[in-house]
Amino acid sequence: MVFSRLILVLIVMFSFCPSSYSAERQTPVVLAVAKARDAVVNIRTEKIIQRRSRPLFGFGDSIFDQFFRDMLPPRSYKTQSLGSGVIIDSDGHILTNAHVVDKASKIFIALSDNQPELEAELIGKDNRIDLAILKIIKKGEYPFLPPGHSDDLLLGETIIAIGNPLGLGHSITTGIVSSLKRRIRVDRVHSSVFIQTDALINPGNSGGPLININGELIGINTAIARQAQGIGFSIPIDTAKRVMGDLIQYGRVRRGFLGLDIGPVSPAFVRSAGESGVLVEDVEDNSPADTAGLLAADVILSVDGVVVASPEEFSSLLQTYTPGTSLDLIVLRGMKKLKKNVKLTPLPDGYLLSYTRRVFGFELQEKNGGLVLSQVVSGSAAEQAGLRRGDLIVKVDERQVKTLDEYKEALEFQLDRHSLTFTVVRDNVAYLVELP
Repeated sequence: MVFSRLILVLIVMFSFCPSSYSAERQTPVVLAVAKARDAVVNIRTEKIIQRRSRPLFGFGDSIFDQFFRDMLPPRSYKTQSLGSGVIIDSDGHILTNAHVVDKASKIFIALSDNQPELEAELIGKDNRIDLAILKIIKKGEYPFLPPGHSDDLLLGETIIAIGNPLGLGHSITTGIVSSLKRRIRVDRVHSSVFIQTDALINPGNSGGPLININGELIGINTAIARQAQGIGFSIPIDTAKRVMGDLIQYGRVRRGFLGLDIGPVSPAFVRSAGESGVLVEDVEDNSPADTAGLLAADVILSVDGVVVASPEEFSSLLQTYTPGTSLDLIVLRGMKKLKKNVKLTPLPDGYLLSYTRRVFGFELQEKNGGLVLSQVVSGSAAEQAGLRRGDLIVKVDERQVKTLDEYKEALEFQLDRHSLTFTVVRDNVAYLVELP
């Protein structure tokens, strides 16, 4: 009897032993975090900012105040910012947001095992897509989380966001996928497609990974809708995979050539068709669009399943596709919907300047430290807008340009826009001209 009671006591004791709960506590979330967490890094950047001091005896806003301010040497001071990232290969390449490392003079990485900080270098970034690739300078074998897939996400499936809010170390939040392809306008003319979740993404989480219940990398946390609590956005990993090769090899994302001139569809079309899209106004001979069988007057409804309702949306989406990648277009031709697969190529040599002459109607040359109109094509949009030879182009949209290379870089990702705004200077007076 005593022996039986002893056995019963031992059974009860072992039943309440913490180790007996370990299997139950290892939920899918715990296992997913364990798989991914060693690849998550904290990013600390230093920025050197220079500003001129105010004179001790200023004169308000007078010309004397400006004179004395210009005489003083600029003061330099250092600022720091924090963010997150994820190591994507054993060589130490890190995927993060471009804004996390924007204008950084030094970048430091903290791994998850409390080692001393390691210095990293910027390999490439693209502010429009808000992605950047860093690399840890010290050679070694680093824990990593390879990119997974985001094209098979399910509404309502559990996701996990890992990051470094406020420099407090790893922070883990869970939630569900509430939208697979949420389009959000990121500035005046550009928009991006995000995974929308209700996982809490705090300041400092930017650049950190979004993982699924299997611990696979499915997105890069990037933004919070501040007007609505509890809504987070992540760049789909499939978008990141399309541009990572270019960021590593070229330091930037190259423009893929499609060969279309597009414009908006009419309100009457939207009312009659019940759908939005962009109108194909012209197809260039022997271009990828021509090879794929697109025709003028086609209406492009979607790109890889993402609906496009304006030339700006189409252009923003196309900038995430590099030369060599393919995209599926759903096209409305008359009353029939067609699927067209198009493989992008690099921009042909000289294409940007020939595009400028063909679409806008002017030619440019570098002169006296600026860009001058060397010719205005008769009957062109430029002539109709009143542009003349000798006019100075100083901005393309909001981007300053002083050389042909800067002009081509500014134009490269705007080719699908229906119109562009140029800042033109004549006789020391600036004008805004929208072309074509």
